Amino acid sequence: MKKSSTLFGVILSIILVFSNVFAQVPSAVSKTNPKTSIENKSITKTSKVVTSETIESDVAEALTLIESNHVNGKSLDYNDLFKTSIDSMLHTLDPHSNYFDAKESEQFRTDQSSRYFGIGATIGDLSDANGNVIATFIKATFEGAPANRAGLTYGDKILEVNGASMVGKPFSEVRTFLRGPRGTVAKLVVEKYGTGKRETVEIIRDAVAQPSISEAYMIRPGVGYINMSGGFNSTTFAEFRQAMANLKTEGMQQLVIDLRNNGGGLVNQAYYVANTFIGKGQTIFTQKGRLEGTADSYPSTNANPDDTPLVVLVNRNTASASEILSGALQDHDRALIVGETTFGKGLVQNPFQLEYGSMLLLTIAKYETPSGRLIQRDYSNGNLYDYYTKGGTYRDENGNQPPKGMETKTDSGRTVYGGGGIMPDEVVKPKTLSEDSLRIQQKLVNPIFAYALDLAFGKISGLDPYKVDRPIKFDYDIKSKDFEITDQIFQGFKNYAVQKYKVPANQIDKEKEFVLRVLRTELVTAAYGSQTSFQVFNEYDNQLQRAIELLPQAKQLAIEGAKANAKKLNSSLDR
Repeated sequence: MKKSSTLFGVILSIILVFSNVFAQVPSAVSKTNPKTSIENKSITKTSKVVTSETIESDVAEALTLIESNHVNGKSLDYNDLFKTSIDSMLHTLDPHSNYFDAKESEQFRTDQSSRYFGIGATIGDLSDANGNVIATFIKATFEGAPANRAGLTYGDKILEVNGASMVGKPFSEVRTFLRGPRGTVAKLVVEKYGTGKRETVEIIRDAVAQPSISEAYMIRPGVGYINMSGGFNSTTFAEFRQAMANLKTEGMQQLVIDLRNNGGGLVNQAYYVANTFIGKGQTIFTQKGRLEGTADSYPSTNANPDDTPLVVLVNRNTASASEILSGALQDHDRALIVGETTFGKGLVQNPFQLEYGSMLLLTIAKYETPSGRLIQRDYSNGNLYDYYTKGGTYRDENGNQPPKGMETKTDSGRTVYGGGGIMPDEVVKPKTLSEDSLRIQQKLVNPIFAYALDLAFGKISGLDPYKVDRPIKFDYDIKSKDFEITDQIFQGFKNYAVQKYKVPANQIDKEKEFVLRVLRTELVTAAYGSQTSFQVFNEYDNQLQRAIELLPQAKQLAIEGAKANAKKLNSSLDR
């Protein structure tokens, strides 16, 4: 049993955590600091129901029987076996309690620090007409990142990494060679697309920023846009505050916050963003748990809240901390919520560090929105697949129905519901693709990338204005005329795709909008970086366009909410 002693230790640690957590009695804490809801607490030890000796003896006996009698006993991966057993135990409690081994625990901490370790580049592979990967290329670098300092640019073909050939490998495999511990060397051999010359570049891996705000810019005159799809990490509020300041300098008078695909993260960061817009004394969320510091309400502390008219975009993958933010803004009528009903995760997890570097992420509380909504979806059948698909990804295909939980009221008296996420004030579904369109678009991805490379490096005569053989210009907001895809370029691409990739011309014509969008995105990526390239996709985003149209309604809603809150405040003062 020697080889499994580490795993025994982990299991014993988990038993101790469980016995101590469930014996803890809550006590009063500060009502203005949500930080307590996400940080580890000191835990008072109580008498254990089961001794560690009993647990170790039972586990050792079970493992011996498995090794001796199971048909695959000699070839089992016991790390996987124990991890699965721990996860199964946790998932009988709720869908969001999880066990992380040492490697996963380290990745979790890295993700929450808004960074990763590597060279700092976006990469993509290119395949031929038969679907065989030709090579992986640099598509963009990030400002100040090691790859940017080393001079890597769009179109650099990655031939080797530390002596290992990358030719013919997909980008997902190449990426594993590029990432690594901070301070280690990634020695790359690249071939410059424009000249065909080979260069050897030594890059010292370092921390690469992974911001939670991927893009913040003026999407229309007077209208700011902040994309917060990156989750709520340790730098989120600082990023948000800087983005707001920059946009106001540029003349922002109205704002769209995009929380689509934001899976949540640190509760305190969501609180601070909500605190920007919600007036002092108004509740942002209420947390109900058993541990000390997890049962309280968290009101705003902002005596001068920002009054910019606000629309918040949400979808089925908007979850947890992002639902705290959108729920608070909706309940106080401070923002108009647009899109699809959110995921419905109303549980709060706390990380408990275990021995040997592993970690237990344990649900310690539930939260409610200011009106008293518990937005957690039902998980009583214990089926994780149903919970994440029928409840999330594949749910509600025929229209958004109100959640089935308790009915409450916003400040101005609008009806909202608990029990299944945040339902938007205006439902706007995203555009969907037919299977035929999806199949054609997948066929067009590689010829578009190949044609963009030729355009960017001046290999197509008469189109020199589209040449992008230069370093990236960061922090740039694209203009309508930047890399406009004209009929001449579209026809040139069509001829190229027909000849080189055997794509039928009628299929290309059918997906013309897709070609225009992705081809322009490639050129913008080469010139201004991968983050700025999202601005191209936003021009085709029907949910975002509708959100901008609804800003006047958001302004009126905020006025009604402010009136209702003032009336409520005056009424309480008169008593």
